[in-house]
Amino acid sequence: MNIFSYIIIFCNLKRVGKLKLILSCILTVSYTSCQDVKKPEIPTDLISQEIMVDILTDVYISNASRNVNNKLIRKRNLHLDSIIYNKYEVDSLQFVLSNAYYSSDLKIYGNLLSLAKDRLVLLKKEKDSIYKIVFKQDSINNNKIRIQKLKENQ
Repeated sequence: MNIFSYIIIFCNLKRVGKLKLILSCILTVSYTSCQDVKKPEIPTDLISQEIMVDILTDVYISNASRNVNNKLIRKRNLHLDSIIYNKYEVDSLQFVLSNAYYSSDLKIYGNLLSLAKDRLVLLKKEKDSIYKIVFKQDSINNNKIRIQKLKENQ
């Protein structure tokens, strides 16, 4: 609820005295309690936005792979987060601090997420086009094999 709805409720109260006092105290506390939000300081080893988009893209892919075949990942003792950190030469603390810094500004973080989403869409289109080529080549090879078997049977 916004402040105007609280004011309307306050004005429409027919009871005088303690209810108005209690309500005004609650309104004052709730209104002033959210005013002291501090933005995290810039980390000394802040990950650049371009690399952050790459990391977020890989994190989304690794989370998707966990949903697809988590048993295989566990069986092979793969630590996907560690692989991503090694790939981009960052550590987990550096990533957490950078992520917290970027996520404190919703405009910047929204931009990072939309860039990661666009990259994921491009990767999906690329994967689909590769599958299309492979399946087309497989169907051509299967047709050649069928024709060859037909010729052998005649």
